[in-house]
Amino acid sequence: MTPAEGYLLVVPIEVRFKDIDMMGHVNNAVYLTYFENARAGYWRALGAWAGRPESTYVIAQAECDYRSPATLDDELGCHIRVTRLGRTSFAFQYLLRDEKSGRTIVEGRSVQVMYDYGEGRPRPLDDDLRDRIRRFEKGPIEEGRRS
Repeated sequence: MTPAEGYLLVVPIEVRFKDIDMMGHVNNAVYLTYFENARAGYWRALGAWAGRPESTYVIAQAECDYRSPATLDDELGCHIRVTRLGRTSFAFQYLLRDEKSGRTIVEGRSVQVMYDYGEGRPRPLDDDLRDRIRRFEKGPIEEGRRS
């Protein structure tokens, strides 16, 4: 799979039989799981796994803009990139496509907040992780509080 313009990574997504609803297409609630799979692929590509303390975060916001239904026969790829780095948060952008046709299925966005579970509060984004993301993305990333 070739990443879409503006993206450096595309993660293959397998449509499972259990993802399909009675209408014969992927149920709308499943797309957030596809985004989660793409985030795991991003951390692997970055060489950082999200389960490590320096990369522990919570999802503060998630959005899906549905464009076209996906079916069991589609060959899905979730294109993912970081679009913003804040003091305690960062934003991912997603483009889920049928790679056979190039048809856009869903566009999405999520905001992650770094979180210290011991203290029960947000914590600053680790400088090493911030630098790794910048190097991986190889382009401008918005800096600041809001996307």
